[in-house]
Amino acid sequence: MEFETISPREVDAYLFRKEYVVIDIRSPRDYRKRHLKGAICIPYERLEEGVALLKRQELILYCERGATSMMAARDLSGKGYHVKSVVGGIQAYTGKNVESYSPARY
Repeated sequence: MEFETISPREVDAYLFRKEYVVIDIRSPRDYRKRHLKGAICIPYERLEEGVALLKRQELILYCERGATSMMAARDLSGKGYHVKSVVGGIQAYTGKNVESYSPARY
């Protein structure tokens, strides 16, 4: 099975749609700094176990620059998942659907 690639401009069309799951495969620390709105964080090292219940959904993967998500997409598509990878990762994304979690300041 093959996987698809999508451009950073196309990713907005997949956010907030129930048939797609957007997954940030970077570390939780990087996710907190900056991620796509609606994306969930499943680090690359735990990806296979993290998506085990998502076999019926389309997975949209992204990482920092795109290489790791392409590798992960290839692996998951070989196991029967429907996967797309964002070319260039979050570094290439220039849209409005970005957020971050800052520590609370007192």
